[in-house]
Amino acid sequence: MMSFLRRHGQLLLLGFVPVAIGLELVIPENHTAIFVASVLAILPLAASIGRATEVLAERLGGGIGGLLNATFGNAAELIIGALALREGLIDLVKASLTGSIIGNVLLVFGAAAFIGGLKHPTQKFNRTAAGMGTTMLLLSVIGLVVPAVFHRLAHGSGRPVELKLDTEIAFVLFATYCASLIFTLRTHRDLFGVAAPHGPHGDGPGTSEVKRAVFMLLASTAAVAVVSELLVTSVSATAKDLGMTNLFVGVVIVALVGNAAEHFSAVVLAANDQMDAAIGIAVGSSTQIALFVAPALIFLSYLIAPQPMDLLFTTFELVAIGLSVLSIAFIAHDGETNWMEGIQLLAVYMILSLGFFFLPG
Repeated sequence: MMSFLRRHGQLLLLGFVPVAIGLELVIPENHTAIFVASVLAILPLAASIGRATEVLAERLGGGIGGLLNATFGNAAELIIGALALREGLIDLVKASLTGSIIGNVLLVFGAAAFIGGLKHPTQKFNRTAAGMGTTMLLLSVIGLVVPAVFHRLAHGSGRPVELKLDTEIAFVLFATYCASLIFTLRTHRDLFGVAAPHGPHGDGPGTSEVKRAVFMLLASTAAVAVVSELLVTSVSATAKDLGMTNLFVGVVIVALVGNAAEHFSAVVLAANDQMDAAIGIAVGSSTQIALFVAPALIFLSYLIAPQPMDLLFTTFELVAIGLSVLSIAFIAHDGETNWMEGIQLLAVYMILSLGFFFLPG
């Protein structure tokens, strides 16, 4: 039954790609229908990108595989963010970054711990890898809090000085992420259980499978770019029609869409008692968002946005990210989890989501 839903459910959702495009051409004023169709169309495309990067990473291994996962694994977030920047929706971009971070560590890992805990009373995972991931997330919180404090204390110094600080902090975050790839995938990969790359005649995927993965990766990424443009152009009007703020839409809906494939994979892995992989997806994806995607979008904003993007997140966003990182750090410190800890993380996510929903726009 599950395999049937995976095959035919994805085909059904892929049908929303032409639906979204058709709605834009036929009834462009129906923003809500376009937004919903775009969201449903991105889900299977994100899943296809995830599967393709897994195949290529298995074949290439190490640094190249990590770079592919970082770049294309978060392709939906990057594309949606870049198109939103082009439209001048900087606050929406920052909200989606916030939502991706808190969604991965609270919703994704919470659901994984809950579902996995129902089948396995106690699940253990690599404390070294989890500790490294939560420490990197703490660094991301520092990288977001310092600009916010500076903006508030030095508001009279002028925007050029503030933007220069934000950009230089983005360089630091990006460089730290690159160093973490080298540490995890090269110099200390034995600590993280990272396998060596497969050669052309090894046990990895064959040449034909790699070619199909490359084609799927390029085609899915191109399709995400098309559908994401429809989503971005309709998001503000949809939020207004539904009585939601752009902040809530960015933090909850857009973030969930961009991470849909990772959500499903983490829960399935946890149910199969592969909690190391599940927490790696949840914490690793949040780290990628904070240290790779956010700096990349800041650099892109200088080229495509009406004005450069800053790191001035709202107070509630900073509090939400800080509480999320604190929660996952407490859960992960002992190297094991159970279904009740999953409930606790899900509860924190629901509380924060309600706060974003009722927060005035």
